[in-house]
Amino acid sequence: MNEAEAELESFREQWREEVSARSKFKVTSSTAPRKAAGASSTRPQAPKSTLPKIPTDKPQERIEELDEVEHPTCHDVGEKESGRKLGDPGSSSAQPNKEPRSALEHYEQAVEKESQGSLGDSVNLYQKAFKLDSRVHETYQNKHFPASSYPPPKTKPQDVNPSSAPVTVPNTAHHSLYGLSASLSSLIEDFSSLSIQGEAPPADLSPPPACPIAGLPEEILVEIILQAAVQDIASFARLAQVCKRLAYLVVTEERVWKRIALGSEFGFGAMLYQWACTFDGKPLGDDGNGGMLLSSSSSDDEALPRIPSSVTTSLVPSVYPTYRALFRQRPRIRFNGCYISTVNYTRPGASSPTSISWNSPVHIVTYYRYLRFMRNGTCISLLSTAEPADVIPYLRPEHLHTNHSGGLPSAVMKDALPGRWRLSGPSMPATNLPGVSGASASDRNAQDGDAAVSKAEVEGTLHVETAGATPKYLYKMVLSLASAGKGARNNKLAWKGYWSYNRLADDWAEFGLKNDRAFYWSRVKSYGMGL
Repeated sequence: MNEAEAELESFREQWREEVSARSKFKVTSSTAPRKAAGASSTRPQAPKSTLPKIPTDKPQERIEELDEVEHPTCHDVGEKESGRKLGDPGSSSAQPNKEPRSALEHYEQAVEKESQGSLGDSVNLYQKAFKLDSRVHETYQNKHFPASSYPPPKTKPQDVNPSSAPVTVPNTAHHSLYGLSASLSSLIEDFSSLSIQGEAPPADLSPPPACPIAGLPEEILVEIILQAAVQDIASFARLAQVCKRLAYLVVTEERVWKRIALGSEFGFGAMLYQWACTFDGKPLGDDGNGGMLLSSSSSDDEALPRIPSSVTTSLVPSVYPTYRALFRQRPRIRFNGCYISTVNYTRPGASSPTSISWNSPVHIVTYYRYLRFMRNGTCISLLSTAEPADVIPYLRPEHLHTNHSGGLPSAVMKDALPGRWRLSGPSMPATNLPGVSGASASDRNAQDGDAAVSKAEVEGTLHVETAGATPKYLYKMVLSLASAGKGARNNKLAWKGYWSYNRLADDWAEFGLKNDRAFYWSRVKSYGMGL
């Protein structure tokens, strides 16, 4: 045991000498280059006694590992701990940017400023760039976004019906882009190959919600759209805002547009081109004793003088290229709302005898005319100072012949007049204005006399006959159907004439229309599909 301890103690002494020699060599090699370069640091060198000592109770392998992986020391931390700062002379980022000279350089720097959020600087640079070269944006696009970087455009199928080809009858089972501009047709055609997109997932890793309508065949989808169009034409049009696929079907699906145009809900199946009743709503030929008001029952509907659907179908494509164009452009009456004419005019007022002012008062007069048409050929006319919000809920046939007390909300209908309406058309002979009277016998005599007139009526004129303020008078309006607004059609009625007929004296008198204005259609959801 004494020999082993002596040998171990000798080994420890040799190891201490070797470690001490290595430490002295490293300290000397690290301080020598700094002394040769000059006294750049004023800090005193750390004495050797401050070096950390390696504990002697560790194994040899662990101590050698710590000695080999010694961390580098930073001797000049005192000078460089602050680092470089913006504005320092030696900072590369503080060097001013190269001032732009050409228009393209101004434009490029403006784009860079705009991406950084400096909108004010970017606007100034844009202005300078365009002052130097008005076509600098094309130069920038050719440099950074050349045409070769884009994929070649897809070749579109050739149009089966070019504009130079003779007009043929379109197949209603297919889609049609007739009547659209070239840019809009190209845009809608790009939607044909798209599908209905479902709702986006709530999170990035969440599965997308199910969209049952996306997997429906086109035949079933078109049937759903058709039923929506029959119930509400406005909801059908708003389907185009849902997605691109539905927009394509709404614009081009001729099966839906044909059903709308030929139907009696909103289309020409409900248009009347002959008188369907007397001015007070009684059936034609009634003797006036106990005559019932014309209702919307099936038997009465069949008796109305509707034009056959074959007549409307013959207008496509000889007059109108598609059923969508037929529905939008051909003059028609709207039943799911009312027509309102707002009249404003000024008149001088009488000054008070006790007034000492130099000016006379001026009165601003405002009143409204209301017209609502029913599918059975009757209508309601009202002249009132009440505003539309107070009148429209009660502009119904059931409020015409009731006792309107002054305390009831329906009192605004006490001056409402019943009447009848018809449209002019190529099949109707021209009538000499003022028109026919409202009595039943006079209707037959007037129609017989009108049949002798050879000149046909011009389509687009609306004839309205109403009861007068007293039983001996009848009123007749002649209005022309027009369009107001950018995209709307058949939403305006312009005055052509207004007459009063004295039934006792058989005399016509014309009303002046100096202050009257045109009627504009307003949709009323509560009217629904009744009458």
